Amino acid sequence: MMSRALARSLVALAVLGAAAPALAQVTADRLQRAADEPQNWLTYSGTYASQRHTLLRQIDPGNVKNLELKWVLPNQTFGAWQATPLVVDGVMFVTQRPNDVLAVDAMTGRVFWQYRYAGSPEARVCCGANNRGLAILGSTLFMGTLDGHLVAIDAAGGRPLWNVAIGDPKLGYSITMAPLAVKDKILVGVGGGEYGIRGFVAAFDPASGKELWRFYTVPGPGERGHETWSGEAWKTGGGSVWLTPSYDPALNLTYWGIGNPGPDWNADLRPGDNLYTDSVIALDADTGALRWHFQFTPNDTYDYDSVQVAVLADIQFRGTPTKAMMWANRNGFFYVLDRETGAFLSGAPFVKVNWASGLDAKGRPITTPQPPGQPTWPGNQGGTNWYSPSFSPRTGLFYLSAWEGYASIFRKEPATYIPGRNFVGGGHTVLTPVPGAPGPRIGRYTPVNDWTDAVGHGSVIALDPQTLQRKWTFDQYDVTDSGILTTATDLLFTGGREGYFYALDARTGGVLWKASLGGQIVNGPIAYAIDGKQYVAVISGNSLYTFGLRD
Repeated sequence: MMSRALARSLVALAVLGAAAPALAQVTADRLQRAADEPQNWLTYSGTYASQRHTLLRQIDPGNVKNLELKWVLPNQTFGAWQATPLVVDGVMFVTQRPNDVLAVDAMTGRVFWQYRYAGSPEARVCCGANNRGLAILGSTLFMGTLDGHLVAIDAAGGRPLWNVAIGDPKLGYSITMAPLAVKDKILVGVGGGEYGIRGFVAAFDPASGKELWRFYTVPGPGERGHETWSGEAWKTGGGSVWLTPSYDPALNLTYWGIGNPGPDWNADLRPGDNLYTDSVIALDADTGALRWHFQFTPNDTYDYDSVQVAVLADIQFRGTPTKAMMWANRNGFFYVLDRETGAFLSGAPFVKVNWASGLDAKGRPITTPQPPGQPTWPGNQGGTNWYSPSFSPRTGLFYLSAWEGYASIFRKEPATYIPGRNFVGGGHTVLTPVPGAPGPRIGRYTPVNDWTDAVGHGSVIALDPQTLQRKWTFDQYDVTDSGILTTATDLLFTGGREGYFYALDARTGGVLWKASLGGQIVNGPIAYAIDGKQYVAVISGNSLYTFGLRD
C-alpha cells in the first residue's frame, strides 16, 4: 500500500518536459574517484575531500576576461538560494527553496523535469527555508526536507521512489543539508538546535530508505561523553548538523561538523563541555561508531556552532607527511588537525578574537569572557560560517570567506523548554561601527596580516596552513556569505552580498574579472565541462547564472 507521504509527493510532481538523457550509473567507485572526472560535480563539495578545487584548465588567468553569460535559470521562490548543484554527464540537478528539484540541461539551461515536494505545514526552521542540495547514487537522487524526511527520486524522470520520516517536524527536526552517498549508504543529519532537539546523524539504505545506523550528537546515559552534560540538559541539547560531511575512503571515516548546544546563549542551564556540540566527529562509515572527536568551543555561550565543512588534504605539514584536516571555525580560530587521530596540530585566530586569549597545547581555547554589556569578537555570525572554503593543492593555501571587525553584545535569559518552541536562552545585539571609523580598502587585496582597518565587512582570506598567516586579503564592501571555488589554473571564484561575482588570482588576490549579477551570492560556485567546454555556475539572488568563454 502506498504511504501517505509518498502519495503526497506524487501529487506534487510536475513534469515540464522530456525525461533527462540517460545517465551512466553513478557508482560508489565513481564517487570515490570524483577527482578523476572534473567535467562533473558529483557531490555537494565536489569530492569527498571537500576541497572545492577543480582540475579543469580551459579557463585561466589569461582568458578569464572573456567569460560571458551562457544561460540563466530563475527560481520561482524568493529567499536566499543556498544550494550547490550536481552535474552528472551533462545534466544539472539542483534544489530550489523549499524542497523542489530540477533536472536541467547543463549546456543550455533547458529544464527536463521538476519535482515538487509538498512539505508538512508543521515544519519549522530557525533560519530560513533553506535546502543546500542533493546526493546521487546509481540513478537515484536523495534530498532531505524541511519537515524531516529523506526522499529518493528517479534521476531520469523525477519520479519519487520512497519517502521516510526521520524526525518529528512538530519538535523542530528538519533537514537542510545535502545528503552524502558513501559506498552503499546515504548519510544525513538533522537540524533544529534552536528548538531543543537532540541531534543525530544516520545512514540509510538507498534502495528502501531503511535506517542502518544512528549516532546521537548529544550522548545519552551510558554513552561516551554523557558526563559532559548536567542533569537532564542532554535531552534538549541541540547538536544540529547543517552541512554535508567529508569522507576519507582509506580510513573509512566520515567527518561531521556539529552545531550549537541548546539553549544557545545561556550556558548556565547546561554546565559542562556539552559534547559533541561545537565539535568535529569522525564516524566509521559502515557502523556509525565514533572514532574520535575534537571540540572547538566547549560549553559554547556564543552560538558559534562548528557547522563548517571539514577540508581534507595530504600535505607536508612542517616537514612531515600528514593526513590533515583544515578547519576555519565560526569561533574565529583556524585549525589544522590530524584526521587519522583528531590530534591538534596547530591553530590561531584568522579574525579579531577576544572571547579567548588563545589555544592551549591540545587546542582547547583559553577563555576570556567579556563583562556583561561589552562586545565580543567575533559576533554571533562568527568569523566565518557555513559557506564553503577551498584548498588549492597547487598554491598550498586555504581560502575562506570571513566577516571582519564584527562583534556582538551577548545576553543570557531564562529559558524553559516547550516542545516545538524556540529554546535559545537569550540573544545578542550587533555592535555597529562608530561613525567616522576607518573602513576597508574596497575592491583591493591587502597582502598583510592585519584587520585593524576593517570594520564590519566581508573579505576573502588566503591562509597558509603551515604558518597560520594570511598571504593576502581581498576586502569587499558588504559582508559575504559566498562559498569559494579554486581551479588548477590558479583562479578563485567567489561572490558577496553586494552581488558581484569575482574571479581572483589565487596567488595574489588580484581581481581578474567580475560581473554584477544584482543579488546576494549565498552558495558555492561550481565548475564543469561539456564537449570540451568549461563552465562556471553560481547562484545570485533568485537566479542561477552559468558562464563560459566567449565562442
